[in-house]
Amino acid sequence: MKLPRLGLPHLAALLAGAFCVIGFAPFYWYPATIVGLAGLVYLWQKSQTPAEAWWLGLAFGLGLFGVGIYWIYISLHDFGGMPTVMAVFATFMLSLFMALFPAATGWGARKLGNPWLGIPVLWVLSEWVRGWIFTGFPWLLAGYSQIPGSPLAGFAPVLGIHGVSLATVLSAGLLAAMALHWRQSAVLFRGAALLILLWVAGGLLKLPQWSTPAGAPVSVALLQGNITQDLKWENQTLRETLQRYLDMTLQTKAQLIILPETAFPLISSQLPADYLHRLADHARQNGGDILIGTVEHENDRYYNSMLSLGNSPEQAYRKTHLVPFGEFIPLKQVFGWVYENWLDIPLTDMSRGGFQQRPMRIAGQAVAINICYEDVFGEEIILQLPEANILVNTSNDAWYGESFAAYQHLQIAQARSMETARMMLRSTNTGATAIIRADGTLAAHAPHFQTTILEGEAQGYQGTTPYVRWGNWPVLILLFTALGLLWRRRARPFAAR
Repeated sequence: MKLPRLGLPHLAALLAGAFCVIGFAPFYWYPATIVGLAGLVYLWQKSQTPAEAWWLGLAFGLGLFGVGIYWIYISLHDFGGMPTVMAVFATFMLSLFMALFPAATGWGARKLGNPWLGIPVLWVLSEWVRGWIFTGFPWLLAGYSQIPGSPLAGFAPVLGIHGVSLATVLSAGLLAAMALHWRQSAVLFRGAALLILLWVAGGLLKLPQWSTPAGAPVSVALLQGNITQDLKWENQTLRETLQRYLDMTLQTKAQLIILPETAFPLISSQLPADYLHRLADHARQNGGDILIGTVEHENDRYYNSMLSLGNSPEQAYRKTHLVPFGEFIPLKQVFGWVYENWLDIPLTDMSRGGFQQRPMRIAGQAVAINICYEDVFGEEIILQLPEANILVNTSNDAWYGESFAAYQHLQIAQARSMETARMMLRSTNTGATAIIRADGTLAAHAPHFQTTILEGEAQGYQGTTPYVRWGNWPVLILLFTALGLLWRRRARPFAAR
């Protein structure tokens, strides 16, 4: 594709993408993402060719992801030990790859000949593809910017995060249409009416009680050990780590105590038996259980696991959706040299636990556990529902330093609560440790980078949201049906107004 002459439209697209980041955590200013997307739709409508729309989308994507996931550099350079030039290059290449999706959306909408419908349909389909291609990286989906405060977040329990994205991009398109035709009162009226209708519908969908309380609340304690990533896997800090988590455990009377992902940076069989007994005995004294994060070794395989100790029979959950290049090396023969020469990341050859795992029965609750990156995949979280009545996420976002990453991850977890109408308990190493209500709002949020015990109550819920029942199928059927209709009418010329 011929390189364009860069000009003000491309700069405007780049800035619009960067502006969208303000809609996501830690800012939560959800109108910003809609305004930024509206700017892109406006530019696409003013473009003359599919190629021009492609480059505008690419510029927008570089702005969005270049600013939104800059923290990849921190994990590669500061904690992974990758040389500066290579870390910058790798971060840019990931942002560039991600930018291909909005670029393809603009190009495809021009080819289909109906941008007003083509843009939202192709945008959400591109986000869906981004969620599974190369194991998936569905970060900064447009819908997350609306969680939890926007009226559009009401679509989450019905159509999932892709439904929220669809409503978000439709809203942006309506704003762009009104900006393009601001002198035509009929267009302004219709656009405003549709926008109001869309937002009222989302707001009304927030009103139903999609789940009902099941049993009495359980007291919980989420332990944030605050072990910095550069020391976490060092042998000389192991004793201090074990003592810190033991001391924190003994301080709480909670029925359910949760430690972060790999809180104990060693193989579970290497943990001292008397140490585990002390943890289990204290959990039993509290009338409940404790969840510990460690690594299991079985049949020459390693698993990123959460183990339960206490009143209930011992149980284990093994992480299933692993992080490529972080927990396993895809195409090891091709990329293995990167780890040998440039990266120092522990445990990069993990095994998958399997999607057949069921909720743990601990502390009188049915707890669906997911580890770190797994809560990014809503369609996988619902595999343990409606059986589970509480969600638990354990994580270690210390890899990304004092960046936006942990806050963005928290916002994603809030979306999972809204989709499932379940509380989510997040226990993390350095943040964001939080108790999330079933409506996605925060009941408690621990300060980041502090050794903290976050205590509170968690209410179990029962019931099934439409999203839990049907997953992504309704929104995908809607999108592919619309795409089919657009394809049949693709001969219609693109209207650049």
